[in-house]
Amino acid sequence: MVMVGGQMWTQLGSLIASIMFVYAMYDKYFPYQVRRRLQFYTQKWMNFIYPYIQITFHEYTGERYMKRSEAFMNIKTYLSKNSSGTAKRLKADYVKDSQTPLVLSMDENEEITDEFKGVKLWWSSNKIAPKAQSFSIFPAADDRRFYKLTFHKRYRELVTGSYLNHVLDQGKAIAVENQQVKLYTNNSSKNWYGYKGAKWSHVVFEHPATFETLAMEGKKKEEILNDLVKFSKGKEYYAKIGKAWKRGYLLYGPPGTGKSTMIAAMANFLNYDIYDLELTAVKDNAELRKLLIETSGKSIIVIEDIDCSLDLTGQRTKKKEKDIEDEEAKDPVRKKVEEEENKGSKVTLSGLLNFIDGLWSACGGERIIVFTTNFVDKLDPALIRRGRMDKHIELSYCSFEAFKVLAKNYLDIDFHHLFDRIDELLKETNMTPAEVAENFLLKSVNEDVDACFENLIKALEVAKEEAGKKAEEEAQLKKEKEKEKSAQQDLKSNGTSVKDVKEDGVKENVVKDDVKENGVTH
Repeated sequence: MVMVGGQMWTQLGSLIASIMFVYAMYDKYFPYQVRRRLQFYTQKWMNFIYPYIQITFHEYTGERYMKRSEAFMNIKTYLSKNSSGTAKRLKADYVKDSQTPLVLSMDENEEITDEFKGVKLWWSSNKIAPKAQSFSIFPAADDRRFYKLTFHKRYRELVTGSYLNHVLDQGKAIAVENQQVKLYTNNSSKNWYGYKGAKWSHVVFEHPATFETLAMEGKKKEEILNDLVKFSKGKEYYAKIGKAWKRGYLLYGPPGTGKSTMIAAMANFLNYDIYDLELTAVKDNAELRKLLIETSGKSIIVIEDIDCSLDLTGQRTKKKEKDIEDEEAKDPVRKKVEEEENKGSKVTLSGLLNFIDGLWSACGGERIIVFTTNFVDKLDPALIRRGRMDKHIELSYCSFEAFKVLAKNYLDIDFHHLFDRIDELLKETNMTPAEVAENFLLKSVNEDVDACFENLIKALEVAKEEAGKKAEEEAQLKKEKEKEKSAQQDLKSNGTSVKDVKEDGVKENVVKDDVKENGVTH
């Protein structure tokens, strides 16, 4: 029995060796055209005896795999729920604050069986490794992952008509159930390649801001909420008017008025991811487009302090001839040093405008683009015109209504006998919500609510006094400038310039001094 088993394995080994030898000869000596033709007929013959159809879903789509496939992500989510009971090798991810915090999905090169209306189907997770082999312990960065669906050819219509739609819809529903808002930031382009190279990095967004806790007038808050709801449900409307499904928001106002908090509240309200775009880390317009393509739908793309990010307005002005001549006359070594010092982002105003509402902005939908600035007057009008920044929201100093929201948030107080005094001071003083909130932070165990309101009143009175002094100084300076301007106009009307008056005064003083020195009197 043992000898028969040994002979069988020996024969099998010889057969495999013979097949490998024949294949090596075939691959080496048969011309490519002959091998291609043989493969064609072999595949055609296999189709008669192999009754199964295979559909492949790749992770990235596009000529150079530029965009992540939404179908791939939905299938991955769907399989993560259905694979935990049948797959033997699984990957685990933890999702915080979710109904199912531990999400399991099948590992690479694993296969599971699914059933739909009595029909069996097989899903497998695969990847294509690069041809160039390396000795690194890490997987290659350009591994291309894909899912393969296999089913009997008699169920083609059922699978392509009903089953795939069922998979995609279920994947979306599960994703919504387990969704976590993420905060992304763009990586430098030198880190886009290599092991785990990616254009964006993210962390879980855990900012607790909501519109209920936002220090803002109720009417303005309701207006913004209605606008966000209308946008999120406007897919058909935007398609009807022939416009990309996106909306621009410009948030402007002094520092500390809650621009970043507003963005956090928007993200939490809509359950959208945030892409915090750092323009200074973007090399040129081409990289800016690639970053846009990599953003997903249901997202808020944020450029904070856009007036400080790049000198976008200055890029529109042409160099003067004198500046060009000076550049040409520079020493080559000095010129090279200055070029290295000025080397940075080459993103232009035109590139940013195309990013916002050009052709590339239509690659994907349901995006909100938010600009924030402390000085709206510094921005180029083309950048913030209606249609690009559709809604302009001014976040100004703290009003009494906003103060009451802060008092409720920080101290759980709806009314206090000092409210009237605070209301009067807020009308006479400019203080940001951040400064007001600072006075509500209990700094010691001995402080209570009364102490917080008294501290706020003192701060408001000091701010009022300082504002009064500043106003007096500005008024005095303005008065002096008007007086000087009036004197210049009077001198010009008499035909005498200020310079002549000064020179005559100097000459007269010199003559008087000479007379005194010589002892001569008039």
